[in-house]
Amino acid sequence: MTDGPKAIGVILDGNRRWAKERGLPTLEGHKKGLEKVNELMEWAREAGIDELTIYAFSTENWNRAKEEVEYLMQLFERAFTEQFEKVVERGGRVRFIGDRARMPEKLQGMMRDTEDRSAANADGTLIVALSYGGRSEILAAANALLAQGSGSVDEERFKKAMWSAGLLDPELIIRTGGNQRLSNFLTWQSVYSELFFTDTRWPDFSKEEFTAILADYASRERRHGK
Repeated sequence: MTDGPKAIGVILDGNRRWAKERGLPTLEGHKKGLEKVNELMEWAREAGIDELTIYAFSTENWNRAKEEVEYLMQLFERAFTEQFEKVVERGGRVRFIGDRARMPEKLQGMMRDTEDRSAANADGTLIVALSYGGRSEILAAANALLAQGSGSVDEERFKKAMWSAGLLDPELIIRTGGNQRLSNFLTWQSVYSELFFTDTRWPDFSKEEFTAILADYASRERRHGK
């Protein structure tokens, strides 16, 4: 038997299909999906999870229609007051990982402010992957080390150069929406993660299903190659 996970990642997939199946505009699916994040944060806290990483916007998502990308940026601005601020107020920490330079300047400033204000908080950490890609993270770390004139590099030194420096590797990764792939999410960190895929669209994901996944995880034997 395995103890409950201390770090998990969740790929929030299925917003657009959720909307399409209900005859709603695609953007309504994203709005509903953002609201669901509030519930997920509470479930994770109740389960004793110390670090929750959510895949909110990938490097590939920049290729979507301009209208959709702009709407998502507006939703992220709202998230700072409706989701992330709640984490700060209850004593939690918020971290952002990703290629920040591609984000609008206003959002970059909000990210820095939220991280600074919550840096000393210790009641769990919400990690938001924004403009994130696992391969991009690895390349950014490699280039940072090359710029420093680094010679031989071991795993620990490499990890310290990554966007996710100081964070735990996820013991469990959940993907909603029906697709069974990681889609460039935590490529380095996921090598020993337990993977769970569900057909449930993200806006319909429930506490009951989340709890069942945690129970399944606890029943697995994790050997890490031993």
